[in-house]
Amino acid sequence: MDGRVSESTKSAKIADGKDAGICDSTTNVSDSEVNPSAIKEGRAEILLKSSSSHVFYNPVQEFNRDLSIAVLSVFAKEQPQSRKGLKRNRHGSTKDATKATTDGSSTLVNSREDGISVFEALAATGLRSIRYALEVPGIREIVANDLSFQAVESIEDNVKHNKVERIVQTSHSDASLSMYLSKGENKLFDAVDLDPYGCPSRFLDATAQVLEEGGLALVTATDLAVLAGNSPETCYSKYGAVCLRSPACHEMALRIVLQCIESHANRYGKYIVPLLSISADFYVRVFVRIFTSPATCKQSTSKLSHVFQCVGCKCMTLHPLGVMNVRENKPPSYSLPRLPELSKCPHCDHSYQMGGPVWSGPLHDPSFISKLLELVESSSDKFNTSKRMLGMLSVAKNELLTPFFYTIDAVCSIVHCVSIPLITFRSALSNAGYKVSETHAAPNSVKTDAPAEVIWDIVRTWVKNGHPVSEKRIKESDVTKRILEAPVRNDIRFDFNADAGMDTEGLVRFQVNPAPYWGPGLRAKNNLVDGCATKEAKRKANQNKSKPAAVENVESNEVNKK
Repeated sequence: MDGRVSESTKSAKIADGKDAGICDSTTNVSDSEVNPSAIKEGRAEILLKSSSSHVFYNPVQEFNRDLSIAVLSVFAKEQPQSRKGLKRNRHGSTKDATKATTDGSSTLVNSREDGISVFEALAATGLRSIRYALEVPGIREIVANDLSFQAVESIEDNVKHNKVERIVQTSHSDASLSMYLSKGENKLFDAVDLDPYGCPSRFLDATAQVLEEGGLALVTATDLAVLAGNSPETCYSKYGAVCLRSPACHEMALRIVLQCIESHANRYGKYIVPLLSISADFYVRVFVRIFTSPATCKQSTSKLSHVFQCVGCKCMTLHPLGVMNVRENKPPSYSLPRLPELSKCPHCDHSYQMGGPVWSGPLHDPSFISKLLELVESSSDKFNTSKRMLGMLSVAKNELLTPFFYTIDAVCSIVHCVSIPLITFRSALSNAGYKVSETHAAPNSVKTDAPAEVIWDIVRTWVKNGHPVSEKRIKESDVTKRILEAPVRNDIRFDFNADAGMDTEGLVRFQVNPAPYWGPGLRAKNNLVDGCATKEAKRKANQNKSKPAAVENVESNEVNKK
């Protein structure tokens, strides 16, 4: 984006911090600091000054940034080639210039005039944009935007410090407004990075419009308390879907976010293709490409499903919003599904709760993940979190397409039996003729295409083979009684099956607690206009909850008496 971005959006300074979603980070720089503190990550070094007390940095998110760099690196190789065959090419000629340039002490890997353009909506310190400029080959320009005046100052200082002014430009504006203005100027981006504090949905409408054909949306959601089932009414108001509390809640969070992006894209005749969807630590991160095709948008109802979960045994049943009927030598036709009888669960005779709609299509593109693995393996010294990246990507690549998974501990706790070893459970599924895989979203869990009836047959056989449940437990729980009293209808064998072996043993997938009280941290302070909070901004932030003048006078008089 050219220099007009900053000028055209300066008028959009907004004092309402609720719409800012300022940053993804937590380390608050103390006002008592005299000298700037330098933080080194990857090839970038950022300075946090005493005047930047409202600019935050989260070291825990390094895995997020490393993974984003890897994804963007692979995407940057493919997008210029794919763009040549697309109708929308709004950047003029594409020259094949790959000559490397240097600027001071920082060696830029970017010099291609036909490279990609990136918009970081909520840049905070600018670390992510600077790392993109220094470490991702094939980037033509990056716009680092933030609504916070202090954040923009910090970005400008860090851009100069890392000598990436040629690529990284700053923008001081509301993120959505900046994208809408770019769309109005016919200036589209190849990639948009959304990493807000909390819910990203308010930025998705603008993102869907400002992306080039086949562009990449990198989206983070940190409000897992909402997405994971604690507040279904809040989840619906933010994402347009009702969440359900379940052992597979983190995968449901991913599928709700993907559904939300698909919904925004469909409004403009566009659809999404997920490349990678990751649940990690306290957030979910999805990488999706967005294409334009009104005909393909019609398939969206077959990719979205309502989820019915039994309140007793927690088994899930998915029902799509629509059905796509494939016809030979003809375009597909579409129809509404017919629901079976779902008044009672066939396994425990309890009722159902309904959630969704959720994305029921694939979470990942295995071929894209293979390219990511090749990149990370060949440049492991480039990423401090390379071991965890290899572990998560290896598991994600081999995940079955079947939505949701079973956690062994949760399954066994339903009937109060001794937990079944993971390899034993996987072998039983393989011996019964079903596919099985791990999931990156939770330990000691399995994905399988086996129906719930087979899962409970495995549990019943396990209990009968020397792992009995006490009579007291059976009497206390009608769910336990109904499940264990049902007959075993499948041939269940616990012999070791080589197909059930876990190829990811020894790979790092989950982060050891890096520091006390780590997590998303506190929201950035809302000093958004010219470096100081105005009374109007405070009034809006407090929702007019100021004390009446009479009350304030009484309190002050009481203090004076003391």
